[in-house]
Amino acid sequence: MQVKQQSTQQYPSAAVKQLRNALAGAISDFSANEVPSLCSRLVLRDGDREESFKSKFKYAEKRLLEKSAAELIPIAQRLLEEVDAYDLSEALAKLQETGQERVSELTRRRIMALFNKGSYSTEFDDIHFIRRVWPTHRMSSVFENASSEQTLDDDLFNALVRNNDWDNRETLEAIGYLTCSQRQLFRFLEEVTSPLTQSPNAQTELATAINKHLRHDGYRLFIARRLSGSPVYEVQPAALGSPSDDGISQALVDFEPDTVAARWTQALDRRDTDPQGAITLARTLLEDVCKWIIVEAGKTYEEKDDLPVLYRKLAKILNLAPDAHTEPVFKQILGSCQSVVESLGSLRNKIGDAHSPGPKRVKPAARHAQLAVNLSGTMATFLVSTWAAKAGSP
Repeated sequence: MQVKQQSTQQYPSAAVKQLRNALAGAISDFSANEVPSLCSRLVLRDGDREESFKSKFKYAEKRLLEKSAAELIPIAQRLLEEVDAYDLSEALAKLQETGQERVSELTRRRIMALFNKGSYSTEFDDIHFIRRVWPTHRMSSVFENASSEQTLDDDLFNALVRNNDWDNRETLEAIGYLTCSQRQLFRFLEEVTSPLTQSPNAQTELATAINKHLRHDGYRLFIARRLSGSPVYEVQPAALGSPSDDGISQALVDFEPDTVAARWTQALDRRDTDPQGAITLARTLLEDVCKWIIVEAGKTYEEKDDLPVLYRKLAKILNLAPDAHTEPVFKQILGSCQSVVESLGSLRNKIGDAHSPGPKRVKPAARHAQLAVNLSGTMATFLVSTWAAKAGSP
């Protein structure tokens, strides 16, 4: 079944052509004497050295044109076992990524903008960080008039060390960040959020900021493991969020975009990567909503008021107190709403990040954060909608 799927896979012609050219280029890096035997090892048609001496590239290209896209993949894989060729590995990755969810150029640019005003790393200077991700010493210069010996690493050294005339956007564009394979993009994202690359605070903030953009294209940075206690992130397909995520987002944006909706977005971004922080944000979101509506209603609250107190004040304003209703089903539902709010406050105190965890406190998992954030978002939307109905009524 697997072979059948591979043979019937439709690959973009441009990606197939790019892989053929990269294969021919990598083969032509061998000596003319070696090319015929190399092609034989790659299961390409035999030929003689005289043909190879005329043009190594054409020798390889002619034989590669006889192969389908599916047949080119194992050929490239075999060659990459013998050589370290970035262009070839990139061309292979792009072909194999056919049919995957794509990280758009817009998302790549939005993530790139995160580095507009600062360095990529708190632990490495810019050029050393780039070298950790891209083999710049084996990549061609971006300048058309450069000598054949000049590499991209030479360009970077001149621009970043000698002259300091490239900003981070120009650097990322020069190394092919906007057009590289998703495999290479994900390598960059994982390296830039590595505990070896960032201080603890910078690491958490950057992973959250990247996820804010990356999740729109179906991917997220997840904590895959820990290195000496610090999280190590990997890019993985994002699990589908709650079906209500978009509806909640829109309702809160309509209500108050700068604080309330921003808090909800932060909670979503941390739901899988920072469960403790997400639980704290879930409670803070409800506190925000309660305070905003209380003020809009012309009432007041005390700074010392915690979430249960704020909710009880708001419940009176919105006529949501269970005792204010006689219908049993409404009393039960509104009582449950009050219990949810009080439980979120308790959950935050128990396993959120607002207080010192102590040596024995349980650590929340992503599922706990998902529950807390989803409940908080649903309650926030209900409160906002109820206030909108009450404020709009004659």
